[in-house]
Amino acid sequence: MTTPPTPATRMHALGDVLFQDLEGEAVLLNLKTGVYFGLDRVGTRVWQLIETPTPIAQIVESLTAEFDVTDERCTADVLALAASMAQHGLVSFE
Repeated sequence: MTTPPTPATRMHALGDVLFQDLEGEAVLLNLKTGVYFGLDRVGTRVWQLIETPTPIAQIVESLTAEFDVTDERCTADVLALAASMAQHGLVSFE
């Protein structure tokens, strides 16, 4: 990806990534690269929300309703997580 994601960017999980929920936290495995990626409770929720292409703004809306976090902080954190997951070949953007 050449440009960073924005709140309007639609993000979705790639099909060649295995997801394993470990009591609220998760581990992802990119089957193409063999790289593992750990997610905390909030990251795990993000992964669950992107089974279908979902705008980052909608993910933020869901998270701010479920967790005690401001919209600004949540947006910044989700954008950073999205960029990191894209770098590891776990998600794609539309």
